[in-house]
Amino acid sequence: MLTHAPASKHLSFKRPVLIALVFAVTASDILLFDQQDGLNVFLWFLTVGLCLLLAARRGLRKETVILALLVLGAIAPLIETPSWQAVSVAAVGLLLLSLSTSDLLPNAPSAIPAVAARVLLKVPARFLRGIGRVTLPRPDSVYRNGFGRELRLWIMPLIFTLIFVLLFASANPLIEKALASISLDALLALFDTERILFWSMMAGPIWILLRPRLARCCRKKQNEAEGQAQSRLFNEPSLLRALILFNLLFAVQTVLDVTYLWGGVELPEGMSHAEYAHRGSHPLIVTALLAGLFVLLALRQDASGPRADLIRRLVYLWIAQNILLCLSAILRLDLYVEAFSLTRMRVAAGLWMLLVAVGLGLIILKIFLRKTNAWLLATNAASLLVLFYAIAVTDIPAYVASYNLTHAREVDGNGEPLDIDYLTSLGPTALPAIDAYLDTPGAESRDLILFARLKQQRSYLFSRVDRRPRDLRNWTWRMHRLEKYLAARTSVE
Repeated sequence: MLTHAPASKHLSFKRPVLIALVFAVTASDILLFDQQDGLNVFLWFLTVGLCLLLAARRGLRKETVILALLVLGAIAPLIETPSWQAVSVAAVGLLLLSLSTSDLLPNAPSAIPAVAARVLLKVPARFLRGIGRVTLPRPDSVYRNGFGRELRLWIMPLIFTLIFVLLFASANPLIEKALASISLDALLALFDTERILFWSMMAGPIWILLRPRLARCCRKKQNEAEGQAQSRLFNEPSLLRALILFNLLFAVQTVLDVTYLWGGVELPEGMSHAEYAHRGSHPLIVTALLAGLFVLLALRQDASGPRADLIRRLVYLWIAQNILLCLSAILRLDLYVEAFSLTRMRVAAGLWMLLVAVGLGLIILKIFLRKTNAWLLATNAASLLVLFYAIAVTDIPAYVASYNLTHAREVDGNGEPLDIDYLTSLGPTALPAIDAYLDTPGAESRDLILFARLKQQRSYLFSRVDRRPRDLRNWTWRMHRLEKYLAARTSVE
């Protein structure tokens, strides 16, 4: 249930929250500071999640435990490799767990994106307020309770203890000798400026997760203003005429794509399918996005009557044509890749086109099922997270390397020449694809220069794997599989 925490004019550090904060920052130092990304990122997210459970406002409830198990699944792709997609999914999981442990998670899933946005909107104000509390003098009443009072109570005892130690050292040679033998270098090494800055940077986001706050919203006035603007700009007669024109215009583009892309009809002289594909893929996606935005702005949920039913049918037809355009854009991209090789950005472009098509399909469902814009936002966010999750557990660089080595001009006589520099930039996971090419019968005699360069780049990528730290914190499942593959290959050779 979504509830609001009581307002407080001072930082209230209750003991479980303080323990969780200190433990999480300490774990951040051990796992992340000056370390190469690997299993440590997964362990950090796991540690912060456990700290959130420890600092739950009202103890652990059944719903929170179930969500924690789902969050564990959300951070699991970090074991494969800590890509930014995996980190994004894990961060969303932690945010949901933070809302649940703070009694801010709404019952309706469609309301979750709005609540998450309010938490993020509150972050800058909390950050500035926190800096002010640390740097500006505050009245004593502010620190009557909580961490500030506890800290002040320790200052005097520590100062006098230090004075007594120094006096005892001057009076007792044994104490003086014992103090002289204590090396503070290791302790002082922990307090360099870079490390303290790292602690501060980690403590802020962790504290926000431990105790999230919601920004105020004025949704009622905003909805009224949007409704007035909508009725003035998108009245039924103008909307009906616009949809008729849009459907006719899109029908022309659809017929052309069906004829030349799906039907395989020869293009006019001087134009290749690759050029036709390259010219159209990205503009068509922009067109589909604008179409979706137009529908959301123009279509009123409460409209009824014969004219409204006709408008809905025209909207269905128009969105269906946009989905077909997205599929045409994917086919255009496939033709372009066939002619000019594959890159990670082109894979991302194809996935983006697929995501846009899914979003348009969700708009049709929204209209047909009479769902709210909050539902549409939540389902699109869920689609994005599912896509990120799939990318996080897929070795896309290895796939790109395998595709390019299989379809290069030097191999099958078509397409672009193999870009060895780009192949190397894909990283060590390209090694199995390179080995597959080098093991191909006749590869050396077919192109001696290419064979020699690939052997050279293989040695370079192998050395990168060999120089990797063997610390458990830097371990990833993807690199573990690669190391096992290379060890098996080396033993065979």
